Amino acid sequence: MGKKGMLLVGHGSTMPYNQELVEKTAEFIRAKNPGYIVKCGFMNMNKPTIRESLDAFRNEPIEALVIVPLFLAKGVHIEKDIPGEIGLPEGVKKGSFVLNGKSVPLVYADPIGSDPLLADLMVKNANRALSLL
Repeated sequence: MGKKGMLLVGHGSTMPYNQELVEKTAEFIRAKNPGYIVKCGFMNMNKPTIRESLDAFRNEPIEALVIVPLFLAKGVHIEKDIPGEIGLPEGVKKGSFVLNGKSVPLVYADPIGSDPLLADLMVKNANRALSLL
């Protein structure tokens, strides 16, 4: 399989560090995963929107597109809002994306959820805070 597209979806915020976090995460992914073309899109308040980023993929040489929410848990945005923005019915994880006149597979990933790596990050943050004592 050729290059895959990844749309990293953030919530969006009036606070600039939310957008910066999503964009920095996309940079980390790009640096370690040359098989992906990574773009960011936001639910609200920040640009580009999810739909704007989807449109930007139409000019990329990808063979599949995965939508990855940078969210911890399922909620209204994960279950209803993001699927609506990417053209999937609620509860459906797979569809297609029209790219330069051809259809490529589109898949919607789960949020981060419970993961040992998340637990490791929380311990890292706790240790960093405790070092201030």
